[in-house]
Amino acid sequence: TKLDLMDEGTDAKDILENKLLPLRRGYIGVVNRSQKDIDGKKDITAAMAAERKFFLTHPSYRHLADRMGTPYLQKVLNQQLTNHIRDTLPGLRTKLQSQLLSIEKEVDEYKNFRPDDPSRKTKALLQMVQQFSVDFEKCIEGSGDQIDTAELSGGARINRIFHERFPFELVKMEFDEKELRKEISYAIKNIHGIRTGLFTPDMAFETIVKRQIGKIKEPCTKCVDMVISELVITVRQCTRKLAQYPMLREEMERIVTQHIRDRESRTKEQVLLQIDIELSYMNTNHEDFIGFANAQQRINQMNKKKTAGNQDEIMPERGVNDRYKVIRKGWLTINNIGIMKGGAKEYWFVLTAESLSWYKDDEEKEKKYM
Repeated sequence: TKLDLMDEGTDAKDILENKLLPLRRGYIGVVNRSQKDIDGKKDITAAMAAERKFFLTHPSYRHLADRMGTPYLQKVLNQQLTNHIRDTLPGLRTKLQSQLLSIEKEVDEYKNFRPDDPSRKTKALLQMVQQFSVDFEKCIEGSGDQIDTAELSGGARINRIFHERFPFELVKMEFDEKELRKEISYAIKNIHGIRTGLFTPDMAFETIVKRQIGKIKEPCTKCVDMVISELVITVRQCTRKLAQYPMLREEMERIVTQHIRDRESRTKEQVLLQIDIELSYMNTNHEDFIGFANAQQRINQMNKKKTAGNQDEIMPERGVNDRYKVIRKGWLTINNIGIMKGGAKEYWFVLTAESLSWYKDDEEKEKKYM
């Protein structure tokens, strides 16, 4: 626009020839009426004639005159509109025919419907409520008649929460090993108080473990919140069939959602109760726990692996072997005592039925004391 107002010696030739900033449909130049022309009551016909004369007489636009001006712009826009209608009309026709068939099918269902019959109303209401119940159950169980292939929905999303989101929340709360060691050290020292203990007290173990178990309360309650949100979304999806009864749909969503919210508090109570149950008793006799009960078995297995590769090693007799049974092995810290110089230091301890030995490391090659 306003090609007639450009300074002398300048023009928009490169732009109109689609060379400077190319566009797929190119550019169309027009010359509009000025304010003076409007005040002078210059009509549209005269304005278009003046526009045509401008393009034919301008040296830079003369060769483009057939593709410039308001009439050509109208022609191009009409052609674009025609093409768009031609492209979209078949799809629109198909969509309208599909909607028409759907509406005709729905109308057939109401041919014998008598709105003044109270029993008919009650029966229809019960059928819709029952259908909602069936749809909701199928959506959660994954056996619905309409399977969504575009995204996860219903029970599949809840399954992903259980097996992907919840484990991810647990992984996010992984402890810092360095910080945990510091906490364990402080717990042991605080339990010993003024005394210098030799073995790790059970109370320190329980204190640290209970603190770690307590940290899973937040991920568990968050998991409940995510599942509740998915259930509410599923309820709204299942009530879409009630769109022609907006008040019924709203009331059904309200009642079911309220019931879900009521169950939410009960669920969280049960989850937290389960965690409290785990906190109330530490089963150190479990097969996965390496304590006094399982240390001997683990050490015997390790010894068998070591002796299997050493054919020359002589095993003591069964009766004598009882004296060499290892009760427990592990790292312990020896604080400042007479035979040790240079402060506290960690050593590998081996406790048997008759002796307590410690070594420089867990390879048990260099014995420090027996």
